Amino acid sequence: MLGVPAVIVLLTAVILWNEPEREGISRAAVYKAAALSVIDAGQCCEEAEEEQSCFPAGDQESWYVKYADVLYRRGILSREMTPADSGTAEGLLTFREAEYVAEQLGQLLAGDDWKGAGIAAGKRKQDSPFPAEEWWRLYRDICETAGERTGKPSPIEEIDLQIYGTPDNLPGAEAWTASTNHGTYGFEGLALGRYLDSEVRALVRDHEIVCVLEQVSRDIVCRNMWITEISDEGVTGYLGDITRTFPTERNIRDRESMVNQLADLHLSEGRVEKVVLKKERITAKVLSIQEDAIELEGYGPVELDENFCVYKTYGRFERQDMSQILVGYDTQEFVASEGRLCAALIVRTFDADTIRVLLTDTGFQSLLHPNVELEFFCDGTMVQGEKETVFHRGEVMSFDAEDEIFDEGRLVFQPADTNAGIGIRSIQRGGEMPVYPGRIEISREDGGLAVVNDLYLEEYLKRVVPSEMPAGYEKEALKAQAVCARTYAYRQIQSNTYMEYGAHVDDSTRFQVYNNSGRGDTADAAVNETYGEFLMYGDKVADTYYFSTSCGHTADVSVWGDDLTEFPYLSSKAVRKGGGRLDLTTNDAFGEFIKGCPEGFESGYGMYRWTAKITSSQLEEKFPQLGTITKAAMAERGEGGIGKVLVIEGTEGSKRIQGEGQIRSALGSPSLEIRRQDGKVLTGWSALPSAFIAIERSQPDENQVTVFTIYGGGYGHGIGMSQNGAQAMAEQGWNYREILDFFYEGTQLEALY
Repeated sequence: MLGVPAVIVLLTAVILWNEPEREGISRAAVYKAAALSVIDAGQCCEEAEEEQSCFPAGDQESWYVKYADVLYRRGILSREMTPADSGTAEGLLTFREAEYVAEQLGQLLAGDDWKGAGIAAGKRKQDSPFPAEEWWRLYRDICETAGERTGKPSPIEEIDLQIYGTPDNLPGAEAWTASTNHGTYGFEGLALGRYLDSEVRALVRDHEIVCVLEQVSRDIVCRNMWITEISDEGVTGYLGDITRTFPTERNIRDRESMVNQLADLHLSEGRVEKVVLKKERITAKVLSIQEDAIELEGYGPVELDENFCVYKTYGRFERQDMSQILVGYDTQEFVASEGRLCAALIVRTFDADTIRVLLTDTGFQSLLHPNVELEFFCDGTMVQGEKETVFHRGEVMSFDAEDEIFDEGRLVFQPADTNAGIGIRSIQRGGEMPVYPGRIEISREDGGLAVVNDLYLEEYLKRVVPSEMPAGYEKEALKAQAVCARTYAYRQIQSNTYMEYGAHVDDSTRFQVYNNSGRGDTADAAVNETYGEFLMYGDKVADTYYFSTSCGHTADVSVWGDDLTEFPYLSSKAVRKGGGRLDLTTNDAFGEFIKGCPEGFESGYGMYRWTAKITSSQLEEKFPQLGTITKAAMAERGEGGIGKVLVIEGTEGSKRIQGEGQIRSALGSPSLEIRRQDGKVLTGWSALPSAFIAIERSQPDENQVTVFTIYGGGYGHGIGMSQNGAQAMAEQGWNYREILDFFYEGTQLEALY
């Protein structure tokens, strides 16, 4: 009886001794996986640039070094147990190392909720390779436990991917990137070539593949491929961001009918078995663009297919992104299948003849409204989907965000006379009820009702120009303003800023103030006499920034971090007869300039020069972490002398403030008195009028309070056209073309419609 257990133990030992070892995992693969559970790939790269590596200089170019360094810095790897060198990194992880890494990683991510790795290895296996499948099981346990502890989803996801291309089969592709049905993924350190044209199950963080767990299938469906050619070699077309040719099993008939069509390709072992065309087309105005649906006039919100794509089909064919689908326009056809939109085909350029404006509340504070009250100045129809209801002149309608009517979608109010207008009684502009031309749309959004005014661009400009520039200014100045406003609006229509609400711009100073001031005959004439004219630079519509008043010199776009070579027409220049450029980039040169009053087009305007005083006590309220403020000085200036970097120093530290807008906010305060050169005093400004400033410091008084005197000039960001400069030029006989050429040198006027 005693011999039986002994035999069993002996047999078990023999089996274990002779059991083939399972496949191990490289330390480099573990480095990457462990690091990506802590921070993302981009952060790993940032750390690599900022921190010193643990690896010797000769090894630091290896792909895995940045991941390993993340672990060494956090104590997840032990340099005594796992030396930082290429030979170790490219070897296999041992049981002892797996236990150490798992324990450290588990404690870091999951804390007390981590119950331990559960790795049991006798002395014989301490230095044996740790099985790959065991590592990935352990890794997922740690990530899941960490997610449960934090209450947030684990950053490591398990997803299925179809692999369409790698640098091996896509010449010119970026190293370590793979094209998939979910976009481009990195796969640093992995071998994906064997998975081409198959579906795999992978662990990923963001768009970096951590590992491939298994191959799911060699039979896949490549969805929404745009076919460009069918030949004896196979089917060629655009698939996501790449062009591929897939060989076919058999000859395909009716090849010509399949070219320039969207299709699903059914593949088996990388060869085309079947082509399913998608021929249903929808042409309709886009009302809004959501993350997973596009709202089309007459159709309502239509869901997007998982592999929805956007192609420009006129001119040179190319793949584009969602931002190129313009709300308010029908310049695209949609390919649909089974109730979903599979692709958008942009078939022509847009003519910029209409614009959609998101109307803010009274005071321009909120994009959304709790309720909306409309007053109609002519008859018209209220449209919701296929349902139409008549409204009459003089009628008033009120809506609340909770009204059931919005369960059926967007309300569109179309007046019979678009110029008669629709009033909105629930908001005020200039102390009165604003009236809007064109049509009004109301939709329920998270947080309230969105109100959109859809109207002709020229009608929009007739309410922008007098809201942005006094209607009593010279006509030539107003004409320059009209061209700038029209050109600026064109660029904003392209930007699709409020596509989720179905708008291009709002009506506040974030874009161009709209319908805040009454129309004027001169302003209307300025818009009419420049009808359809835009400023162009080469074959592109220019960026026509403008501002109120200069200090006698403008800045250039480098103050915003932009590259001047891309916007040479937005260069810095002296706003005086003859133009030119002054070197004002040093504190001494700019101080002398701003404290004086050199003659320029705007030297007679009140905001040409101004002063303000701010105390160290006021700054300490803004920057309490700095202690007692001792210094505020410009550390860097841009062209024209504009402030780029302000340094504020205190007894407990210092702070660098970058950007003209940030500098203006840092030194501004509603309690500040801003004294114009004409003696008028302004208060209640939360930001300084401009960043064209010089700062002088007084000696601390008996209470250790220091006064900083700010010598400033101009009003606005200082880039592009000065509106008061344009007015002064017009008063001296300049026409609008000459004004525009002065401020946007190298541009040309062109009528686009």
